[in-house]
Amino acid sequence: MSDAARIATFLEAQAAELGAARNTLLAYGRDLRDYADWLAGRGAALLMATQAEVEAYLVACDAAGLASATRARRLSSIRQFYRFAVEEGWRDDNPAIRLKGPGRARRLPGTLSVAQVEHLLAAAPTVGRSAAERARNAALVALLYATGMRVSELVSLPAAAARGDPDMLLVRGKGGKERLVPLSPPARAALADWLRLRDADRARAASPHLFPSAGRAGHLTRHRFYGLIKQIALSAGLDPALVTPHKLRHAFATHLLAGGADLRVIQMLLGHADLATTEIYTHVLDARLRALVEAHHPLARKDRSKTAKP
Repeated sequence: MSDAARIATFLEAQAAELGAARNTLLAYGRDLRDYADWLAGRGAALLMATQAEVEAYLVACDAAGLASATRARRLSSIRQFYRFAVEEGWRDDNPAIRLKGPGRARRLPGTLSVAQVEHLLAAAPTVGRSAAERARNAALVALLYATGMRVSELVSLPAAAARGDPDMLLVRGKGGKERLVPLSPPARAALADWLRLRDADRARAASPHLFPSAGRAGHLTRHRFYGLIKQIALSAGLDPALVTPHKLRHAFATHLLAGGADLRVIQMLLGHADLATTEIYTHVLDARLRALVEAHHPLARKDRSKTAKP
């Protein structure tokens, strides 16, 4: 069996046994093919590689200027492949098991203010070539901010999930895990407007997807929505470079936390497997509160005046 065939077998197993998401499988495939090509260029093969060769590959990735997050993901892909290879009896050991990847910097997520989100929500129904497109864009932005869904979860929603004016949506997240997210009254109204126009079009009504498209996926893609949110930002008078779909997800979590929501509730709504992932939003809030105090507290202003240069 060739290296390419073994990678394909590994990916098929990940999809069938673990329910790995399509984007995860694509990342595994890219990483492993790059690694296999690197080995082949040195006369080596996947099943013969040693720990030293895996280390050398990671050093080569670093020298090529790949980000630490990318290098960490590639090591994870290689480690997962070799674990599968051991389970299948293709080799006796995992040469990557003892290797540690580069530490990933813990960056605070970018977010949007309440006022910025309000501008986006107001602008969304004005962007589009037809009434249906404008209603769709309004529903997309309203749903994203009301639920904190990932973009991939939003664009792939089935139409059946939105029938009957629901109070909550059933969302299928990473690894096929499902969760319920509540809908605000404005989001329900925007969704109802979109469904009415969607169902009036015979082609759209025949699609199983809430946001159908003529593309291969059958629904609006993440990339298309990324472009739409930039158009909406322009219409709202905001800098498009500062507005992304993911920042609306961050805004959902940050604004909930600032309003007093419990961190574990936010974890459940976002679909985070680990509470530590959700806790980063407390740092965002801490930074905002610190800036607020420094800008408005009289002692903070007095302290700055003492240190200011004449």
